[in-house]
Amino acid sequence: MTGLFQTAVDAAQPTLCLPKHLPLRPKGRTIVIGAGKASAAMARVVEQHWDGPLSGLVVTRYDHAVPCEQIEIVEAAHPVPDAAGAAAAWRILETVQGLTADDLVLCLISGGGSALMTLPADGLTLDDKQAVNRALLRSGANITEMNCVRKHLSAVKGGRLAIAAAPARVVTLSISDVPGDDPAVIASGPTVADATTYEDAREILVRYGVKAPPAVEACLRAAADETPKPGDPRLDRCETVLIATPQASLEAAAEKARQAGITPIILGDAIEGESRDVGYVHAAIARQVARHGQPGQAPAVLLSGGETTVTMQGKGRGGRNGEFALAMAIALDGDSGIHAIACDTDGIDGSEDNAGAYVSPDTLQRALKTGLNPRGHLADNDAYGFFEPIGDLVKTGPTLTNVNDFRAVLIL
Repeated sequence: MTGLFQTAVDAAQPTLCLPKHLPLRPKGRTIVIGAGKASAAMARVVEQHWDGPLSGLVVTRYDHAVPCEQIEIVEAAHPVPDAAGAAAAWRILETVQGLTADDLVLCLISGGGSALMTLPADGLTLDDKQAVNRALLRSGANITEMNCVRKHLSAVKGGRLAIAAAPARVVTLSISDVPGDDPAVIASGPTVADATTYEDAREILVRYGVKAPPAVEACLRAAADETPKPGDPRLDRCETVLIATPQASLEAAAEKARQAGITPIILGDAIEGESRDVGYVHAAIARQVARHGQPGQAPAVLLSGGETTVTMQGKGRGGRNGEFALAMAIALDGDSGIHAIACDTDGIDGSEDNAGAYVSPDTLQRALKTGLNPRGHLADNDAYGFFEPIGDLVKTGPTLTNVNDFRAVLIL
């Protein structure tokens, strides 16, 4: 199972997927900027394959930096932004100003960039942005909804960074970590036109009962500086290329399964919803395969990606992949011959030190012998506290890429 996960991660590594998408060298300068958990690794690959001088700055998560010679690497906090990320965002904005039509801005974007490159809009503070981020993370809002709000509280997101870079050409290389692979959602689309509005952002906060600081509410009501929309001529010299996607990683894992004589069944690359509900559904499909050979004959492996959510009701530890795995273990209730792994391809499930967790036929049995209460841990959103004592956490450390959740359910 770990082999399938590693295959999915390897398929999204910048060393493999980035070089062939590099643009031609411009007449003028080449400025490299970017944000995300993979941005430093992407920057290093650019340096290794570029045939001219470079300068610039990218911001990545703490402990995700890699050495670069020409491009400065800054580390900042994720998923809640900090002062380091705000300072880096300000410097990136300054870096792209005053360029000419002969210059090229190469923007390296990957998952996590929205929190890492945080520059509050006029009238807002970093504290305001942090408060909204924390509330959204606990609310159950999906990534598209969260990033809609973030765009309208930012001085750089939602295409604003690209406008600042005009008249330079802007080429964005993106590793997608969002369901549907919408470039406007990946890292809140700093160089991409934004179809959402201030009104949309206000409605999302109301929908999830998010109480925002007064300054945030005032900013959204004023709607003073709407993000650039599709067709905006100021973005005519902007281009975005998806260099890695969840689907490509699922297909790589599927091919590895075939080579092992196991039938792969890809359920989808954009699955969303409550993590525990998605776990229950995957368990039901696995049982259908085991008992009835539908939608495929065992041995088979169910593969899926996307980004589920956890609406926090308890005070436990753990991310969406751990919660998926715990719910699935409870639903399977020791069914023989069914094993699973659920991990975030960036190596970090939520804000813990694990990528995800395993599920095996004896998961519940081992847990009960240890005195654990599976349903109690699920009610408390404490998947980490459940899987850690039985040794079933998956710990990889930062993978330096990110195509979001990877789930594999093996039916023997």
